[in-house]
Amino acid sequence: MIFVCENCGYESSKWLGKCPMCGSWNSFKEIRETIEKEKTKGILVNLTEIKESKEKRLKTEIEEFDRVLGGGLVKGSLILIGGEPGIGKSTLSLQISLALISKGFKVLYVSSEENPSQIKMRYNRLSSLWKINYEKFYLLFSSDLEEILLQINNLNPDIVIIDSIQTIEDKTIPQVAGSVTQVREVTLKLLNLAKRKDLPLIIISHVTKQGLIAGPKVLEHMVDVVLYFEGDINTDYRILRCEKNRFGPANEIGIFEMQEFGLQEVKNPYLLFLPHLKEEVSGLTFVPLSEGRRVIVTEIQCLATPTYFPYPQRVVQGFDIRRLSILLSVLDIQANITTGRYDIYLNIAGSLYIKENAGDLGIICAVASAIKRTSIKKLTCFLGEVGLLGEIRPVSLIRERIKEAKKLGFSRVILPKENTPIYLEGDNIEIIPVSSLKEVFKILNFDQGR
Repeated sequence: MIFVCENCGYESSKWLGKCPMCGSWNSFKEIRETIEKEKTKGILVNLTEIKESKEKRLKTEIEEFDRVLGGGLVKGSLILIGGEPGIGKSTLSLQISLALISKGFKVLYVSSEENPSQIKMRYNRLSSLWKINYEKFYLLFSSDLEEILLQINNLNPDIVIIDSIQTIEDKTIPQVAGSVTQVREVTLKLLNLAKRKDLPLIIISHVTKQGLIAGPKVLEHMVDVVLYFEGDINTDYRILRCEKNRFGPANEIGIFEMQEFGLQEVKNPYLLFLPHLKEEVSGLTFVPLSEGRRVIVTEIQCLATPTYFPYPQRVVQGFDIRRLSILLSVLDIQANITTGRYDIYLNIAGSLYIKENAGDLGIICAVASAIKRTSIKKLTCFLGEVGLLGEIRPVSLIRERIKEAKKLGFSRVILPKENTPIYLEGDNIEIIPVSSLKEVFKILNFDQGR
């Protein structure tokens, strides 16, 4: 008999009022240990005896999805897709199944949240995009893990999609579906099945209010691939972001647009991320961001207004607000531009989220431009990490970033002096190397006295 925290899954031999792991109160529930563990024998092998083999992948021909995975679905992999309600997780998973069916693969789609009529309505809306072989498509409406495993063994499908993991229940565990223990044990059994049958398996998961995968954190460690489906449900654009991938590069993104007949790939995202490419407006800069193997030149917008409150507001979308506070402090001390008298509103266009420090220089220049009410010369983009002393530090993938900027018609790039390319043949673009913020602001003709 053990006690388990319903919030984080922490186990204790006695009841506790406060969980020592997550700090929640009165979250411990008593459960009886009735879970029978399968006896498995380990394998001892010398490294030289292991034969290298290339992963066998199933290509869906949905290029944005295949690229995020590193080239397609790997056999025997367990893929976790999370996202907010209504963002399009079920639509994406059904389109993946339809795309594979059109190539002759047998697909089992397990739905424990929707009834057959709802799936049929979505199927009729999406099936016009593919020539479907109906005999290869199987739907199972059940939340019983034992029945799901039985049907998988009987059908032997090429791929299984489960929507969603929080509603699947293992009857041998005396807890309700969606609890920490249920989610962990159900995922573990599905993982063992996927590895044993060499079967690619996709599971859909809910997210918390903070935008994280619901359930125990160990869930993300157990699976092979973690994908987040992001975007504003009030707009048509969606971003599929890879946070973890054991078979390819992480941090890759795929871009989709929600239309009447489902999700459509955005092959040319620059119209989405660069709506004001040739305009000169204060508070506007451009940065070539690296998203996995893709470089996307992104628009950064900043608005600075005099504050009427004791504490100025900092409203940020698409960037870490703590990192912004550091950059504003650098701007105050190293560039002598006072930000404490202004409310700062920062937005990264296209629902992107900047995680790399290569966007620091573009962000700090956008803030300075907004405060000074001075526009930056059009077709200029920025690269560089900004240090606490105002120095501009080098970034990676410099040649790829410059190449992408040139392709979009940018005329000059301001970048760290250490990143100055030796020679880029055929690149008719002005390279401006800098080593400090003072040099940058001198080039941009910003008044340092204010």
